[in-house]
Amino acid sequence: MVRETKLYDILGVSPDATDAQLKKAYRVGALKNHPDKNPSPEAAETFKGMSHAYEVLSDPQKREIYDQYGEEGLNGGGAGPGGMGEDIFSQFFGGMFPGGGQPTGPQRGKDIKHSISCTLEELYKGRTAKLALNKTVLCKECDGKGGKNVKKCSACNGQGLRFVTRQIGPMIQRAQVRCDVCNGEGDIISGADRCKACSGKKITNERKILEVNIERGMRHGQKVVFSGESDQAPDVIPGDVIFVVDEKPHKDFSRKGDDLYYEAKIDLLTALAGGELAIKHISGEYLKITIIPGEVISPGSVKVIVGKGMPVRKSSSYGNLYVKFEIDFPPKNFTTAENLQLLEQVLPARTPVSIPADAEVDEVVLADVDPTQQQRQGGRGGQSYDSDDEEQGGQGVQCASQ
Repeated sequence: MVRETKLYDILGVSPDATDAQLKKAYRVGALKNHPDKNPSPEAAETFKGMSHAYEVLSDPQKREIYDQYGEEGLNGGGAGPGGMGEDIFSQFFGGMFPGGGQPTGPQRGKDIKHSISCTLEELYKGRTAKLALNKTVLCKECDGKGGKNVKKCSACNGQGLRFVTRQIGPMIQRAQVRCDVCNGEGDIISGADRCKACSGKKITNERKILEVNIERGMRHGQKVVFSGESDQAPDVIPGDVIFVVDEKPHKDFSRKGDDLYYEAKIDLLTALAGGELAIKHISGEYLKITIIPGEVISPGSVKVIVGKGMPVRKSSSYGNLYVKFEIDFPPKNFTTAENLQLLEQVLPARTPVSIPADAEVDEVVLADVDPTQQQRQGGRGGQSYDSDDEEQGGQGVQCASQ
């Protein structure tokens, strides 16, 4: 026979309910009335009452006292309807709602990311850079405790934060605030017992030199990770220090994956009759290329040099080097008319002009383009256009000005 049944009634179970029945009743009711699921003031009050009831009845010692003497017999042993509600819910459900309850277990700290600039030559050969890192570490004098005779704050259970519930009109607002008992530190230390090295803050600043190894063949955006080298703090798993490769543009070469691309300019004679050219590679060596006479390199043609691209990371193989050719034609009037006639004996015959016999023919003259005149005519740059385009463009300007 129990003295009162109020807490059992709140959970909707009988006084002889088993632990499993208590647990099931609380789970169903708490999920239904949690403020993150049901923002109504009635649900908030119900949630507080259920959390308090389960906190008492799930503890065998508290339940025995309650059964014999009622809530008065607890003598403040229970947290009351609003004290431990969130903590009980967090322990029960593992903080399944955003912002609901204190997190359980040590939290992981934030990662620290740095960009490390690398030239294409450095990514080809690899490099080692020594970089200084300023970070916080646990105080070595007090082993990160903050001093002697440290006591965990009972008001916030050592979290440094507390949940408060405020009623604003018909709404119930839950907020997480810094504990005013321990000033957010989670522990209470007297002034005399505070560590002199860290002033009770438990952490100090440290400068550490990290040796960053950039491997041959690494690409833009790839990372070098130093696990656990981020800032330290009490009850926090340190994050990582991450260096991200920032590949700088090269004046001569471009890169796509493990392949390199290069634009080479050769004269017309070499393009037609063969010759040699040299490319200074990013490895530091020169590549001597022979164009076989009669091969004929046309403008925009692309050739490949196998195995002269970037090294493949963690491999002994290399990508390829693709060479795109630009032909440097001679200037106007570069030779005499007699020599030009000699070209007709060497080069393939001209393609004959084909015009239908009944077509109307208008012989026109090619002239050099005057850039200043183009700008005055609408700034169309090097684009070609006919009279219809020009007429339409004029109409467009008129419409815009009306």
